[in-house]
Amino acid sequence: MVTKKMQFGAQYREIEVGKIVHLAKEVPMKLDSGAGIQDFPVAYQTYGTLKEDKSNVVLICHGLTADQYAIGTHPVTQKLGWWEEMVGPGKPIDTDQYFVIATNVIGGCMGSFGPKETNPATGKPYNLEFPVITIHDMVRAQALLLDYLKIPSLYSVIGGSMGGMQALSWALQFPERVRSVIAMAAAARHTAQNIAFHEIGRQAIMADPEWCEGNYLYERTYPSKGLAVARMAAHVTYLSESKLAQKFGRNLQNKQAISFGFDADFQVESYLRHQGQAFVDRFDPNAYLYITRAMDYFDLTQGQPGKNDAERLSHAFKRTPARFCIISFSSDWLFPTSESRMIVHALNSVAASVSFVEIDTDKGHDAFLLDEPELRDTVRGFLRGG
Repeated sequence: MVTKKMQFGAQYREIEVGKIVHLAKEVPMKLDSGAGIQDFPVAYQTYGTLKEDKSNVVLICHGLTADQYAIGTHPVTQKLGWWEEMVGPGKPIDTDQYFVIATNVIGGCMGSFGPKETNPATGKPYNLEFPVITIHDMVRAQALLLDYLKIPSLYSVIGGSMGGMQALSWALQFPERVRSVIAMAAAARHTAQNIAFHEIGRQAIMADPEWCEGNYLYERTYPSKGLAVARMAAHVTYLSESKLAQKFGRNLQNKQAISFGFDADFQVESYLRHQGQAFVDRFDPNAYLYITRAMDYFDLTQGQPGKNDAERLSHAFKRTPARFCIISFSSDWLFPTSESRMIVHALNSVAASVSFVEIDTDKGHDAFLLDEPELRDTVRGFLRGG
């Protein structure tokens, strides 16, 4: 295990980032932007036991603000991993059966190559000199990690939200290396609405005076307020209106009457402020800028032939032999079921093997992270059917 001294919030701490390997040591990995990166770190965790024939490898891809700690105690938050519901002995992604790999995406802030990493040309953090990366770039780095581990192919690649985008990208970029794909709460491209929400978050960070044009690590400042607001705005999109109403309604926070001021009168306000502050203590502001941008640029139809988006998306999947399971959630308005159906129709049009499930839930976009029995049953059954 590797430890690194990193800044989270106002403090520098020694953090265990798991296993780290440096990739592309001899030949740079080319990015979609045209830039190349070389000898760069990727942090990852593994769970379970690899079979001798390496036939039981499952790659799980994390969402926007998660990392390689899918299960177990997170070294920063001291909370359980982000996918405890799904990964572990006897769980749907069963570590008694599968060898599970979870990486921190490039652009991230838990040990993989990101804007906090030291630029060898300057001896200082890259900050905004870090190259812009895409979802496809994240997947290419994961493929290099598998090469390093001498794993030729995946039994399955699985992810939700941004992780679902990565799973779909795997099927397009490395069709010969993927046996099955599970993409949940995802889409073939980011919509204008989602780009708009991300831009609000980025502008909140960049408007904070302590962002210092991205050089807060040089200046020993930290845009805590801007990052907290970005998280608050994003967190609202992860929930459903019915769940917010059920959980909070218009209930007041530890008071009998409104204050006629701007403190947190309502429970929902207090909840969002807590979410924002907790996020500041575990995530890097510049990494947030880069990863949200990667999601914005995601579009599987880009560069594909065809007269319309449907034809272009169908063509994108033309070469993949993988089995697919596409999962949506009825109350997810960030990545609604219509986006999943678009993927399913494209797969059907090229005679791909695809299963589709819309899970009826009031938990919103975050349902893939929460206790959803139908989700567990679906994933377990699909993996066993492979």
